[in-house]
Amino acid sequence: MLTLLLPGHGYTATMPLLDYLREATTRRGADVMPVTWPDGFTPERVPAHVAAILDGLAEPPLVIAKSLGTFSAGVVAERGLTAVWLTPVLTDAAVVAGIRANPAPALLVGGTADRFWDGELARSLSPHVLEVDGADHSMLVPGPMARSAAVLGQVCTAVEEFLDGH
Repeated sequence: MLTLLLPGHGYTATMPLLDYLREATTRRGADVMPVTWPDGFTPERVPAHVAAILDGLAEPPLVIAKSLGTFSAGVVAERGLTAVWLTPVLTDAAVVAGIRANPAPALLVGGTADRFWDGELARSLSPHVLEVDGADHSMLVPGPMARSAAVLGQVCTAVEEFLDGH
């Protein structure tokens, strides 16, 4: 089993959401392949970059993508890969079309204070949605940091339950 971690712009695979999910998949026996975007990388370049990575893999991976990484949704759909979309850019038509077209299960995670999130749209794309009230694009919430740490726990639990069910 292989997990492909696709980070966001400025949100690397070593940051909390992706690092904890790396550990969650490792505990389930997966090898993990974190991706690092080249400097100056743009959303338009994501699909071809991810397609080249997928072409070089011996097995189809689970895809876990954050923000910029969600621009791979079309390529992921073409290959029918199970995916976890963390703070997907639901304001982009190509991202939405890719998620919608994928026959494989997908979990969408976002917060109501994220300008790229649309909870109603997310729920129309998948029955597997975690929407966190007040969470921003980094899945942080106002107030004491313990509240944001609790959100990290919610995300981990939702992902683990999704993985265990698929």
